[in-house]
Amino acid sequence: MEREPAVAGRFYPAEPERLSSEVRQLLGDAPSGQPVKALGVIAPHAGYVYSGSIAGATFARVEVPPQAIVLGPNHTGMGKPVALWPDGGFETPAGRVPVDADLADALAAHRFVSRDRAAHRYEHALEVQLPFMLARQPDLRIVPLCLGPLTVELCRELGTAIADAAGPGALVVASSDMSHYIPAEEARRLDHRALDRVLALDPEGLYETVRGEGITMCGVVPATVMLFAARRLGARTATLVRYGTSGDVNGDDRSVVGYAGVIVSD
Repeated sequence: MEREPAVAGRFYPAEPERLSSEVRQLLGDAPSGQPVKALGVIAPHAGYVYSGSIAGATFARVEVPPQAIVLGPNHTGMGKPVALWPDGGFETPAGRVPVDADLADALAAHRFVSRDRAAHRYEHALEVQLPFMLARQPDLRIVPLCLGPLTVELCRELGTAIADAAGPGALVVASSDMSHYIPAEEARRLDHRALDRVLALDPEGLYETVRGEGITMCGVVPATVMLFAARRLGARTATLVRYGTSGDVNGDDRSVVGYAGVIVSD
């Protein structure tokens, strides 16, 4: 079964040529040197006008392999806590992205993973990553997982399952924005508290910092799962590509959303 776009024309252009042009612009010129063979990334998922430059800068610096596991938070509350779109593909104006059926089947065998389309149908967090990833890898295949409010123990178990099923050849993409609707100065302070734990490759610390300090990082669960998976695969380095807020775009620092791009590698 195909998953139709939910936010094309709102978060990003619905016209293929316009979308392709915008994504190329946001990816920018290829950075000097070879792209990083990353194990994982964190990329934001707001409308491209706000977070597209940060997502583009992140994906421009990594080698996107043909196989990727894309983890996003569940904003709608629909569906199961660990919801896997199990087959078919995701339609986008940039092209169709097929689901990697073999890897999806391997993950679906785990006790906490549910074959569930309801969680994905109106969720934007995974969808907005795909045009960037397709632009970097035309042969992309994905395993899409929409994640609810898991415990840190379940995050560890899921990260381990992903690492063991996919191995080091796949890219684990965690879709997340940072703080929501607070003054820019406070957002930067809190977000860098969370990002310090990401850069330390400390999934437990990230989870505890976000929960304990009330940081409204919507994708803390996907980011925690990605870090557990990457650490199991031998991650040794995490790099902050760029951080910014919606205030950098619209000039309103009174109430912002924070965005960050991070690359995790061995």
